[in-house]
Amino acid sequence: MTDAAHAALLATLRASRARLVALLAARSRDIAAAEDAVADAVAQALASWPEQGVPANPAGWLLAVARNRWRDAWRHEQVHAGFAADWLHRHEAAEVDEAAGADGAEFADERLMLLFVCTHPAIDRALHAPLMLQVVLGVPVERMAGLFLVRPAALGQRLSRVKTKIRDAGIAFEVPPQHALADQLPAVLDALYAAYGLAWDDATGPQPEAVSLARWLARQLPAPEVLGLLALLLFCESRRAARRDASGAFVPLDEQDTHRWDASLMQQASDALEHASRAGQLGRYQLEAALQSVHAQRAQTGVIQWPALVQLYEGLTTLAPTLGYRLGQLSALSRVQGAEAAWQQLLKLDDTLVRAYQPYWALRAELLQRLGDTAGAAHAYEVAAGLCDDEATRRFLLRRRAALPPANPATNAG
Repeated sequence: MTDAAHAALLATLRASRARLVALLAARSRDIAAAEDAVADAVAQALASWPEQGVPANPAGWLLAVARNRWRDAWRHEQVHAGFAADWLHRHEAAEVDEAAGADGAEFADERLMLLFVCTHPAIDRALHAPLMLQVVLGVPVERMAGLFLVRPAALGQRLSRVKTKIRDAGIAFEVPPQHALADQLPAVLDALYAAYGLAWDDATGPQPEAVSLARWLARQLPAPEVLGLLALLLFCESRRAARRDASGAFVPLDEQDTHRWDASLMQQASDALEHASRAGQLGRYQLEAALQSVHAQRAQTGVIQWPALVQLYEGLTTLAPTLGYRLGQLSALSRVQGAEAAWQQLLKLDDTLVRAYQPYWALRAELLQRLGDTAGAAHAYEVAAGLCDDEATRRFLLRRRAALPPANPATNAG
């Protein structure tokens, strides 16, 4: 029973932990206290579930215990007792049912508010995304620290301080008025995109929470870039089953079996992108979704329109001149103008920027292989594999390296 109880608890936490924290935090106005309350509830579940059995409503059980822990803490500290009593009176009976709600509508409202709390102008912009990832999406500090180039301990301390600031400053838990949305919405979208990226490696797991939140956000605030992000995530999600073969090996996008793509999700993505385009306000996420739309067309045509991808990447590098977009542009360019043309452009990139950037080494390896520089390609594949966090992708790169023909010392593209 112990193993079954632990498995049930882990499954409940994966599905509901962030929702429980969001619900408690949105109503208590104290993110750190909500996290502590849920953590205490988890500890109590670890002690009681193996002996007493898994409750019929595990999420509701955790919420009830966490709520009681929060109530006891408020009583002990004698802080805002009036608010605490009022909150308990209004919400105590409804919360357990909400925790197990099938459609999550109540959670959508609470978490939507928290998304904007985490991007309040009073909070350091550099902490907007990590705060949302941790509080609203439940991403551990240890997992996202590398994304923000900071040590986990340092990031954890900064997030703890900002949660205290939110509580002490009395920042309102609400969706901002229309005139303030333009300033905060980009940070919300960036955090959802980052969260989806962090869940990308789990090709066999459940749909990432970022997709559900993007759907809710699009229903509440159907702005062009919100719809663009939703379209982007749905296009990517439609290919989840095809990103690994039967043995679990990584499959690149242009080699995936289109019959394994989810036609329903692709249609939903296309509809969202079309709706976004009607506003005539082109943005980064709409362009990224358009890129994915070009790839999706291969399911009908059997070919990839590489010139269209080059043009879309050109638009992206104009809007947001990031290294990732530039490499995507060069990859597409190599399919239109040849590997040599892309290689010459690749050589112009700043070495200090690309030295530890895994996608650069993966593209470098591919181009050198196509140019016949086997030794250079082998080295680049090894570096790319060494910089890769995903084990399936790392094995794919090493297989590509192992499949190279014997090196020709007379050939050198660099």
